[in-house]
Amino acid sequence: MLRRSRTGSWERTLDILDLERAAKITGSGFILLKGAGAKLERALFNFMLDIHTRDHGYTEIFPPFLVNRKSMTGTGQLPKLEDDMYRTLQMYTAHASEKKAVAEDLFLVPTAEVPVTNIHRDEILLYKNLPIYYTAYTPCFRREAGSYGKDTRGIMRVHQFNKVELVKLVRPETSYGELETLLANAEKILQLLGLEYRVVKLCTGDMSFAAAKCYDIEVWAPGVDKYLEVSSCSNFEDFQARRINLRFRNEDGKLQYVHTLNGSGLALPRTVIAILETYQQEDGSILIPDVLQPYMKETRIIANQS
Repeated sequence: MLRRSRTGSWERTLDILDLERAAKITGSGFILLKGAGAKLERALFNFMLDIHTRDHGYTEIFPPFLVNRKSMTGTGQLPKLEDDMYRTLQMYTAHASEKKAVAEDLFLVPTAEVPVTNIHRDEILLYKNLPIYYTAYTPCFRREAGSYGKDTRGIMRVHQFNKVELVKLVRPETSYGELETLLANAEKILQLLGLEYRVVKLCTGDMSFAAAKCYDIEVWAPGVDKYLEVSSCSNFEDFQARRINLRFRNEDGKLQYVHTLNGSGLALPRTVIAILETYQQEDGSILIPDVLQPYMKETRIIANQS
């Protein structure tokens, strides 16, 4: 039987994170990982990127972490979710002896979906070049202005987190089959990590207004005795494509809007929580899943420091 663990015990006995100093540096809702905790985080997103590029056929992207209003509107975050976003106000550019204020309207990315989906904005793609699969790692920034309750404590709901995103640009007639494959690609990460999970098909009332069909993947965290969402895989059909004016020429040479899909493959730190709680030993130490050991210089265990 796995014993229950709390964030505080990971801080005290494993010495892998420091929420108090994170709050001192920035504020509540931010994480400072250290030592083996930082290595585990880096190992996870490197592992995920390798699986998606090597085994699933995605092209890796390293996009900007700031995006403009047009990009945010194109993927559907704006205007509805603007209060949940981090936004820059202005910058100053030095001109000789004076400083000139330059107005900005940039947002920190809430997900890599935004910059990656906008790569081909206002373009006409060739039929033969579809489908296009992209994957990207980014930190994600969300104010979660309307989020309250028990999950706002600890590291289950935070304002900055790391995530590997999967984005597909596909022909309309294939988009629902592509959604099932996208879901399987995200599930594969949890299978390789040896984590228990479930897939939930969302009803219309639980989906974002932009999505036509959506699955959530929830990983089991035995320490908190519940499932935690680590991925949401969605088919937006041509909703985003119309907003970003992304089209292709079909086999008859006629213009059509592509269908866009995306999903997390996967999001952290909830995946980290599931690993720490699933692989925790009686003495409080954590076994490292076999697939992650090469990314941690063959580290097999995060030892109890107490």
